[in-house]
Amino acid sequence: MWLSNSSVGRKVVMSVTGIALILFLTFHMAMNLVALISAEGYNMVCEFLGANWYALVGTGALAVLFIIHIIYAFWLTMQNRTARGSERYAVVEKPKTVEWASQNMLVLGLIVIVGLGLHLVNFWSKMMLPEVMHQLGAHADTLTLVYAANGVHHIQNTFSNPVFVVLYLIWLVALWFHLTHGFWSSMQTLGWNNKIWINRWKCISNIYSTIVVACFALVVVVFFIKSLI
Repeated sequence: MWLSNSSVGRKVVMSVTGIALILFLTFHMAMNLVALISAEGYNMVCEFLGANWYALVGTGALAVLFIIHIIYAFWLTMQNRTARGSERYAVVEKPKTVEWASQNMLVLGLIVIVGLGLHLVNFWSKMMLPEVMHQLGAHADTLTLVYAANGVHHIQNTFSNPVFVVLYLIWLVALWFHLTHGFWSSMQTLGWNNKIWINRWKCISNIYSTIVVACFALVVVVFFIKSLI
């Protein structure tokens, strides 16, 4: 199949799954900003999503997209290393036109994966998972179920811990570098690769990534400051 047998096809899969994940990040960022405006409003959103069928379908789809994105990322990285062969061990000057993020996308991706694992432990495992287990008939602590839809409670608990604050900010910095390169690179793969449009997409990529990451970081910092007051 072209999408798996050719290098271009694999890059297309990476691009499409990456764009889909970017759209989810935009939604998640907007949802998080609600927590800064209204705790009640944010908890209403959490309750609306919860473990309802549409939230479960969306979560499953996101998981599939993320796994495919990771698999193809490793696949393309191994392909590129194999193609370079012994040349990758030679000491050569790095081209000035090659971005740092481009050279370190795999490492940045690994940091993003670790950060996602931390995020799932701190939030998903305490919110959606207990509700799912309860629906499946598994015993769940009553207090855990009560707080399952109380997203603000979990945000406050997580970001009152300075260790988590630092870890999340490191994760967000890695995500920023990953997005700034991945966004415009996806557009290039999908055909917007002339000089005019690629420069525009690089600019849009930087602006978008900065806004999204800054909004996520704002939630972390604001709730940490609130915990100190």
